[in-house]
Amino acid sequence: MLNFVVMSVNLQTPIDYLKGVGPNRADLLRKELGIHTYQDLLNLFPNRYLDRTKYYQINQLQRNSADVQVIGKIIKFEEVAQKRGKRLVATFQDDTGTMELVWFRGQKWIRESLKPQTPYVIFGKTNWFNGKFSMPHPDIELLSEHKKSLSSAMQPIYPSTEKLTNKGISNRVITKIMQQLFLETNGRFTETLSPELLESQKLISKSDALFNVHFPKNQELLTKAQYRLKFEELFYIQLQLILKNLIHKSKIKGLPFTQVGDYFNTFFEEHLPFNLTHAQKRVLKEIRSDLGSQAQMNRLLQGDVGSGKTIVAFMSMLMALDNGFQACLMAPTEILSVQHYNGLLDWCNELNISIKLLTGSSNTSERKEIHENLENGQLQILIGTHALLEDAVKFKNLGLAIIDEQHRFGVAQRSKLWHKGPNQNSENPNAQGAIPPHILIMTATPIPRTLAMSVYGDLDISVIDELPPGRQAIKTVHRYDKNRLKVFRFIRDEIEKGHQIYIVYPLIQESEKMDYKDLIDGYASIERDFPKPKYQISIVHGKMKAADKDYEMQRFVKGETQIMVATTVIEVGVNVPNASVMVIESAERFGLSQLHQLRGRVGRGAEQSYCILMTGHKLSNDSKTRLETMVRSSDGFEIAEVDLRLRGPGDIMGTQQSGVLNLKIADLLKDSDILKSARFHAQNILKKDPSLASPNNKAILNTYREMGKYRNIWNYIS
Repeated sequence: MLNFVVMSVNLQTPIDYLKGVGPNRADLLRKELGIHTYQDLLNLFPNRYLDRTKYYQINQLQRNSADVQVIGKIIKFEEVAQKRGKRLVATFQDDTGTMELVWFRGQKWIRESLKPQTPYVIFGKTNWFNGKFSMPHPDIELLSEHKKSLSSAMQPIYPSTEKLTNKGISNRVITKIMQQLFLETNGRFTETLSPELLESQKLISKSDALFNVHFPKNQELLTKAQYRLKFEELFYIQLQLILKNLIHKSKIKGLPFTQVGDYFNTFFEEHLPFNLTHAQKRVLKEIRSDLGSQAQMNRLLQGDVGSGKTIVAFMSMLMALDNGFQACLMAPTEILSVQHYNGLLDWCNELNISIKLLTGSSNTSERKEIHENLENGQLQILIGTHALLEDAVKFKNLGLAIIDEQHRFGVAQRSKLWHKGPNQNSENPNAQGAIPPHILIMTATPIPRTLAMSVYGDLDISVIDELPPGRQAIKTVHRYDKNRLKVFRFIRDEIEKGHQIYIVYPLIQESEKMDYKDLIDGYASIERDFPKPKYQISIVHGKMKAADKDYEMQRFVKGETQIMVATTVIEVGVNVPNASVMVIESAERFGLSQLHQLRGRVGRGAEQSYCILMTGHKLSNDSKTRLETMVRSSDGFEIAEVDLRLRGPGDIMGTQQSGVLNLKIADLLKDSDILKSARFHAQNILKKDPSLASPNNKAILNTYREMGKYRNIWNYIS
């Protein structure tokens, strides 16, 4: 092992300055792996490790696909013609025999770099071809370099790309520059956790963890290093989120909702259409407590499809109105905003509350009237789409903003609502520095606990975890295409009973033409089996104009058509209690959360409802798991956990929410126990020492302060 050179190195030094990198390699590392600084390189953690303790002789090689390591010399090179271009073949020899080393690319560089009759160590997978062993694109290193390198019993394999490999930046090159980094830094790194935390969790030091994750001597040391770094990564994410929440509550003033008045009480006592569930009552108490706390509410309301989030949202709006404020509800699609508006209109009329709808389809005169009545305070509740965010939309005194399915809105879009709150010290109600409205975020997509802790850890979370009484569970079955005639017979029986049917086709952007064809072909076959005038069919898809879409939707809502053939545009926002059957075509092409959302379109009335998942016979293992889960369970949270296992956190949250999930070493799925422990300890430390002022927490405070300077969490740890 090489001795460390004692130097003081700033880890924010650009990677160009590390010996062995230079401007060309630095440019590639930046573009391909996002490595800009020494710190970024240090936090490039290996994907896996290879055991390099054993050396084989050529006559010991077996015909299997295991990685092997051999010491020998190159005897000769030759170029062999093949169908496309040439391959470079070297004869490699040790005391017991010969084998071939093969390169299909980078031949010129390899011929110039490798010297015949010089001892090398080769490493890679072997093939048996024409009575001889060969090793394609071996990892190759001079024996003299191999002996003196900072190598270990377990060789790290780092993330890479095809471009890096083609440009000669192999795993061996990355390992060498990592060794150089440890030499230049003396392998000593600033401790980021408190002595108490290290002791209570039995964590090894930061320097030991980083050394043993890159150059582990054995499996035990590697396990300790990985645990320490995973705990640290998750601890600081949780600390950041919890502190954000605490600072939010202490610094961001909230509008004072001091009373529950006539609107709320009259609705609760005289117009409530059904008894609230225990879960709804609990959530309303949590919201009421937030609204009276003098701090801005920032709450996430989770509830499965049909759990009754809308009535909770409406009653929260009534609290705003009782305190002299306006309320708004923003939804991601026009269909959903229309649905919300229609759902609240009757209740508002009963209570003599003014409510309006604002979408992209609203005409100029409607907009003008809405804008005027919002500013003078006559309009109390506004429902709409992104149109609510326009600069022309100015409230007199917005007290509560509700965002439905908020993951469909960007951060910048959501923050625009903040600036629409009243400024109590200004004549301009939309001036900068306005007191922000209270925020309630709703989602019908159940979020697994580990994901909620990580993505929404800075929000207070309420969960409606029971369905209203009287709701029957939806019967879900899986049927193959060969059962189609039986399925159609069942549909006819349901229509005879006076019920309506959804038939949904997948819509995947990459293959829009094919999907459109599927829909039109399906529509044609349904028309044949359900002929006019006995049966009336609606069709809705993304290529239709908004007015045509709305016309078809309304026909179905009014019961003028018995069958709705659609793409996933009806995934959210359609409430037809008379619809009792949801048929999902090519169900294997849908994700679990989509299937669950679609199923939630039925089962809204008192009658038994059904969901039929139609597929072909060829199904992948993941597809089978999704379908079996849907048939077995109607619990959205259980379904969300399976979805998380199948797809991973990044895919579930989508690009807008996945920033916090770009984890370097931890895995939300596999490391959920570490996550819970990290959150518990972060909460505990902040409970005892909210400002991290204690000398014991000095390392934590310093690390947290560094957070603000750099782009992501791993740019400040160390």
